[in-house]
Amino acid sequence: MADCLPTTLFGHQYNGLQMNLDKYSRQIIFAPIGPEGQQKLRRASAVIVGCGALGSASANSLVRAGIGRLRVIDRDYVEESNLQRQLLFDESDAAENLPKAAAAERHLRRLNSDVEVEGVVADVDAGSIEAQVRGFDLILDGTDNFETRYLVNDAAMKLGIPWIYGAVVGSYAASLTIFPGRTPCLACVFPDPPQGLQETCDTAGVISPAVAWAAAVQATESLKILTGRLADLHGRLVAYDIWTNSFRELTPAIDPECRACQKRDFQYLAGGRVSRSTILCGRDSVQIRQPDDRGLDLAALRARLEPFGRVRVNDFLLRCQLAPYEITVFADGRVIVKGTADVAVARRIYAQYIGS
Repeated sequence: MADCLPTTLFGHQYNGLQMNLDKYSRQIIFAPIGPEGQQKLRRASAVIVGCGALGSASANSLVRAGIGRLRVIDRDYVEESNLQRQLLFDESDAAENLPKAAAAERHLRRLNSDVEVEGVVADVDAGSIEAQVRGFDLILDGTDNFETRYLVNDAAMKLGIPWIYGAVVGSYAASLTIFPGRTPCLACVFPDPPQGLQETCDTAGVISPAVAWAAAVQATESLKILTGRLADLHGRLVAYDIWTNSFRELTPAIDPECRACQKRDFQYLAGGRVSRSTILCGRDSVQIRQPDDRGLDLAALRARLEPFGRVRVNDFLLRCQLAPYEITVFADGRVIVKGTADVAVARRIYAQYIGS
């Protein structure tokens, strides 16, 4: 297929940019991208917040497409139950208790050495998010809760960075592209978090094809933004139930009273509406962050916990079995208590073994 392209593209440089364009030849002959679009992709950057099912699938697509720089931020570690739908990971990642961000960095670098990949093992909170996303051209949503999405929305509106919302549960998937100054933001569409009982991966499960659909929409919208094809953005909240073959779409309008994009009242970014305990979707687990975000000495903690249960430690985390619970402690001080979705119970276990 190389004969279909100008031969000048297949050297070491194109307009002064180092790039192996032969690697992307099938993408380049797609007219809306072309050689100029590929060059823009090579200079572009994106950050993915959350590297579970949706985040890992989107990361896979962007790295294979030849984006210049990708940062992946995730607070969690790989478990066997992830492998059914989180396509970047394998059994060895779960056996090693690798943080998802570290495992993602390792696998993504093997996929495409052209791309600068950075895995960040961290939570995203009001105190850290601006530094984590500043300077990137695009943010992709791979999270599992509205609290973090509102935080991402606040940061994106403040910094003027486009971002792409995504959600998957059961066989249902949804996506919305948000471009500051051009489209409604998340707070325009959902002024408040959904109320009442909401299905989660824990209650409704999730199937991999639904993840693939949402990630395909996110990745395609990403390519449009990063190659400058803004007129091609779909501009709608799109949702598809891949099992029942039902498709819905909504064309939202900018809310002139929107607290975020119009009044620039960044409540989540200010920290006023962000909790320090989070129930993790589909995990029967609660994450607890320490009030002052202090780090923990994992070696000292290992010595403290070994009398109570089996302890395993690697460079990123410590895990201890405290039947019927399991606690995982990260070096930045975050703790995940597995075996309960009750915040009060998780806090009791935290206080008992880690401290108040």
